[in-house]
Amino acid sequence: MTQISRFRDFWPYYLQEHARPATRAMHYAGTSLVVAIAATASVTGRWWLAAALPIAGYGFAWLSHMLIERNRPATFRYPLWSLRADFVMLQRFLTGHMSRDLIRAGIRADGTVDPRRRIAG
Repeated sequence: MTQISRFRDFWPYYLQEHARPATRAMHYAGTSLVVAIAATASVTGRWWLAAALPIAGYGFAWLSHMLIERNRPATFRYPLWSLRADFVMLQRFLTGHMSRDLIRAGIRADGTVDPRRRIAG
């Protein structure tokens, strides 16, 4: 496996590791829950809620990789970029830009990756 050295090169790899729509939906749910918990903790001053952040974020994500995508989460090789990419993916989804990114990454409408475009991470 090749080590990816820039986020712009990591992004298509990350999308390929999240090719199935249900996997991305689980990530959107987990990332949205993380944002909601963080906002609630900061508004209410109940900072103990922060303990739930990794459970919410990683729980949804890892479950989707195990049950839907059937691959190893990119978090294990690229922890900080994966965290950043979770938020980028949610933002791109909410602003309607994900379909363009998926096409550029070689992800087909059926949730498979064009083997000629597969990136080894």
